[in-house]
Amino acid sequence: MNSNAQSLILTLSVLLLPTQLVAAEKIEKKITFEEHIRTNLPSKKDLDVFLHEMSWAQFDPVVGYILGNYIPRDGMDDSSTFSTVQRNGARTSFVYKDKPCRINTYGNSFTQCHQVSDAETWQEYLAAHLGEPVRNFGMGGFGLYQAYRRMLREEQTENSAEYLMLYIWGDDHFRSLLRCRYMLMSSWNRSQDSKEGKGIMFHGNFWCNLEMNLTTGELEEQDSRIPTPAELYQMTNPDWMVENLKDDLALQMGLYTRGMIHHIDIARLKQLQRHLECELNLDAKPLPRSTVAALLDAYSFAATKTILKKARAFATEHDKKLMVIIFDPYRVLRTLLEGGTRYDQEIVDFLRDEEFNFFDMNLVHCNDYQSFNLSVNDYFKRYFIGHYSPAGNHFFAYALKGRVVDWLKPKPLPYRDTTQKTIDFKGYLQEY
Repeated sequence: MNSNAQSLILTLSVLLLPTQLVAAEKIEKKITFEEHIRTNLPSKKDLDVFLHEMSWAQFDPVVGYILGNYIPRDGMDDSSTFSTVQRNGARTSFVYKDKPCRINTYGNSFTQCHQVSDAETWQEYLAAHLGEPVRNFGMGGFGLYQAYRRMLREEQTENSAEYLMLYIWGDDHFRSLLRCRYMLMSSWNRSQDSKEGKGIMFHGNFWCNLEMNLTTGELEEQDSRIPTPAELYQMTNPDWMVENLKDDLALQMGLYTRGMIHHIDIARLKQLQRHLECELNLDAKPLPRSTVAALLDAYSFAATKTILKKARAFATEHDKKLMVIIFDPYRVLRTLLEGGTRYDQEIVDFLRDEEFNFFDMNLVHCNDYQSFNLSVNDYFKRYFIGHYSPAGNHFFAYALKGRVVDWLKPKPLPYRDTTQKTIDFKGYLQEY
């Protein structure tokens, strides 16, 4: 197996949802939730590198981390990719960067465009066509809530833009609920040590999140339990970690559905079930992991609906326009291409019923697939290397561009009055 194939497998292992990993867990780990926490801590060296050296991510007091400066070795054809950040926290851009920016984008790694270089993101391809910049505030590993919180912060600074894209990818619904995603991906972090270097790819530390108050049934916003770099070293203390994660129900559910722990708090699951009004049998012994996965989906979707309402309210209050993008290549798109039904139909229905402006990339790919006589696996190779390849980002940008052109007022310069006889290159030609 070549290094690129190994990279793809490692990348997919992080991208895949908990419910998908149930089948892959051949041998269940007979450990408790507390034992898992105590035996899956980052090292001091991991945190030293993350905080003090050049690495893929950098500490953030609200959303845990944002993009750093590094050249990950996970690009197409065994290449490395330039992944760098600007002073304003956005991924480095080049196309029309000195012109006024009307569009800011927020989301996780498919917004950040992990596994491609800075100039190969869909934002850069789109900017080149529109003749104006598109900022990229995406970050790998974020859930929808963390993307939303970053949006709130950036849109009240000089980085503010009138048009906002909020991207929902894959298990972003679930990530919104976690206090610390590191506990679900600690093995992946360790696997990167030999490939990239100790601590270079560290992320998933404590961040702000959304979780249900099981007494009231309300979804409550929580600040990060580690708001300063110095306090980050508490993640190496097993007692502190247990104390701060022992009642993180979403984390416990995620670990249980993956087969990584063998016991779960049934009483708290029943409280959650009552508030969500889910008809599931939680009395079966042993409790099927698929049942917990179904409850976790319901919990995650409830969080997403809450966040979307908050995002739209913020946009309305500040005279901004919001577009929601949804895409899940591994749990939705693949299922649709294989003739199945999408698990996230509840969210699609919500977006439609609530009259959100949204763009469903899953359906674009379904239509595109009809143009080929390919297996699903071969079709995926056209666009994906785990995340989108440069070709995938290019395809996405041009699939989206029609909606963007109709959205922007006034239209981008290339789409304005084409009958004009005089072309004004002011701001486009150097020394014009």
